[in-house]
Amino acid sequence: MQLDVGKIYEGKVTGITKFGAFVELEPGTTGMVHISEVANTFVSEIKDHLAEGQSVKVKVLSVSEEGKISLSIKKASENPNPKNKRSGGNGGGKRPDNKQPQAEKVPQTPEAAFEDMLNKFKQSSDERMGDLKKVIDNKRRSPSRRK
Repeated sequence: MQLDVGKIYEGKVTGITKFGAFVELEPGTTGMVHISEVANTFVSEIKDHLAEGQSVKVKVLSVSEEGKISLSIKKASENPNPKNKRSGGNGGGKRPDNKQPQAEKVPQTPEAAFEDMLNKFKQSSDERMGDLKKVIDNKRRSPSRRK
């Protein structure tokens, strides 16, 4: 399956760990939702938000060279209009009902905005460190010029 970064897909939760959840997009194609990408609120226990076998909508954040797929439930459920952002506390993968009054009560707090910024920085930093490690490993493996 060819995945497009930024596109939203439907998947099924196949496993839950302390740090995230694994979502199967189709047989043989599984990605991971990091705990920070499960909901717009702080998540201490993923099992409070997701269950194995649950169907969820996920957005593809990235696909690494090794084929690791990074997914987000909270970014798949965000609406372009900030007034309609969900808190994510009801399971993340369930479709929002636009008639619910609570959907308009949750503006993004400065803490949530900072957390989003910090998560983006961490992801960017992790990608850069991975690239740097590859370069260093390649230099170590290449034959030395000295003999």
